[in-house]
Amino acid sequence: MRRRVLALWCMLACLAVGTSGFAQEGHPLTGTWGGDWGPSATQRNHLTFVMNWDGDKVTGLINPGPDAIQLASVVLDVMNWTVRIEGDAKDASGKPVRVIVEGKLEDLTSPHRTIAGTWRQGTTSGDFKITRD
Repeated sequence: MRRRVLALWCMLACLAVGTSGFAQEGHPLTGTWGGDWGPSATQRNHLTFVMNWDGDKVTGLINPGPDAIQLASVVLDVMNWTVRIEGDAKDASGKPVRVIVEGKLEDLTSPHRTIAGTWRQGTTSGDFKITRD
């Protein structure tokens, strides 16, 4: 009888460890994302997004560091998996300039999902694509 109980416990432990990789990852925007944006294929700007779900809203930064852009607003529409992100950057003279990013989440089942769409920074616009690390 003890062997059966021990065997059952071992099978349950193996099952728990084996299926832990299928655990839910949390909010679909949480994580570090990397990519680029630009007005043309030859003019590109590197991007790093760090986003976190705090239980109420998505918070984070674009390009962490001295010139980081604090995320002011992040809206995720789960009906069509689109996202709108807003924040304020600074132009070359140090004046604030609004950044508006609109894109669609793709490859939702992948840990390396992507967001691609349009990027507007002041009067400049272009396309962007970021991939979660």
